[in-house]
Amino acid sequence: MDFYLLAKWVHVLSSTILFGFGAGTAWYLWQAHLTRDPATIASVGRMVVRADWIFTGTSGLVQPASGVYLVLHAGWSPTEPWLLAAYGLYLLAFACWVPVVDLQIRAQRLAQGAAAAGTPLPPEYARVMRRWFLLGWPAFLGLLGVFWLMIAKPPLW
Repeated sequence: MDFYLLAKWVHVLSSTILFGFGAGTAWYLWQAHLTRDPATIASVGRMVVRADWIFTGTSGLVQPASGVYLVLHAGWSPTEPWLLAAYGLYLLAFACWVPVVDLQIRAQRLAQGAAAAGTPLPPEYARVMRRWFLLGWPAFLGLLGVFWLMIAKPPLW
């Protein structure tokens, strides 16, 4: 296998990890949230935050690095319209992911505090989760768009 094919494999694998862990951790945190049980939310929240940093964060860095290599070595112009659209959608997803991780940490800490005190979730928890939910959608849809652009490579303008 030559280095280009290895880089392509790394790029595809890291995109799978990025998308899969992003969707998976969101699913599990949402399911924990629906229980309204502070101890469950705190426990799942700790795992979700850890997984996001380890897997989503790492693959989120590998994606642009491997992508730049692939673009330059495949002969594509870095300013192809479909690539520019992909960059924009990727940046949108990243811009949503950064505050989402912070919100996950805040939600987990609020749930941990409520569990330790034996009290219901505080009102701030609902506000944090509402923002988390709203920011998750553009990140999710943005990455779906990137996948489509990478496969279709459509002439856009």
